Amino acid sequence: MILTTTPSVEGKRIIEYKGVVFGEVIYGVDFVKDFAAGLTNFFGGRSNTYEDELLRAREDAMRELEQRAARLYADAVVGIDVDYEVLGANNGMLMVTVSGTAVRLE
Repeated sequence: MILTTTPSVEGKRIIEYKGVVFGEVIYGVDFVKDFAAGLTNFFGGRSNTYEDELLRAREDAMRELEQRAARLYADAVVGIDVDYEVLGANNGMLMVTVSGTAVRLE
C-alpha cells in the first residue's frame, strides 16, 4: 500500500477513487508520563516521553487508515493529512486523526 501526502503517485495513473478513509486514535497521558514531562519542562530539553507517545499515536492512526483502505481494495491512499488535538478537562488526552483518499492504480 502506497501512503502519500501528494495528490497522485508518480508514474501511476489513478483509475478509481474508492473514497475518503480515516484513522483515528485517542490516547490518555498518565500521571507518571505527565510528571516526567513536567521535570523536562522545568529543567529544559526535549520530552522523550511525550514524543514517544505522539509517535505511537501517529503510527497507530496511519495503520488504521491503511487497514481501512485495504478493505476497499485500494492500492494507495493519496492526499494524506495528519491532525493533532488535545482533549479532556485537563488536556490529558491526545487525539491524532489522519485522512486521505483511497484509490486504485493502474
